[in-house]
Amino acid sequence: MHKFSVIIPCFHDDDKLAHLLAQLQQLPNKVWQVIVVDAAGTSQCAEICKQFGALQIKTEPCRGQQLRTGAAQAMGDVLWFLHADAQLSPDPLTAMALALARGAIGGYFRFNFSRPRAWPAPILEAAIAWRCRFGVPYGDQGIFITRETYHQIGGHASWPLFEEVSLVRGARHLGKFLPLDEPIYIDSRRWQRDGWWRRTWHNRKLSFYFMCGVSPHKLAARYHSKIDS
Repeated sequence: MHKFSVIIPCFHDDDKLAHLLAQLQQLPNKVWQVIVVDAAGTSQCAEICKQFGALQIKTEPCRGQQLRTGAAQAMGDVLWFLHADAQLSPDPLTAMALALARGAIGGYFRFNFSRPRAWPAPILEAAIAWRCRFGVPYGDQGIFITRETYHQIGGHASWPLFEEVSLVRGARHLGKFLPLDEPIYIDSRRWQRDGWWRRTWHNRKLSFYFMCGVSPHKLAARYHSKIDS
């Protein structure tokens, strides 16, 4: 059985982090190591990590660098990167293990919106699945990869946004990077707040700007901000 190291970047996500760590503890198969890379350094986060037996590492707020820092401390043979607001399916470890047994060097989970949902959700989920086949799945889809491959590629880029692009492209160049049928549930709060179509269009524009060479540091502020009406 593979030893999975879970790496979770966190920044003022204490309540959602606690829910995710509880889910990890309740899985039928246990992860080997949980690393929380905390860019806020709150005492509440420290207490949550202590409660659930996770290693807390404090660092500056930059998601790509947080992921790199966590990966440098990971000792498992498979690295599993989760956002703090992710919600898990019942048995994700088995799904990853089966993919690795098929010769995959890594992969990602199917994008599903968490509740509350609205009627555009299934349309957007299907569109995202299609995009991931030909483009890059993003970090909120629970990317996993063997530790050896991760370091061979050079890990995540040290960026606050689009930090996984070079990692996924490098993995696909080296071997099989498989999409899983198993879902991971994505927090829908930004879509609920900004409007399902407007938030999606906003995200696509950021991706286009990135492909045109705009700095991820500039784009990160736009991503996290509320979209103007």
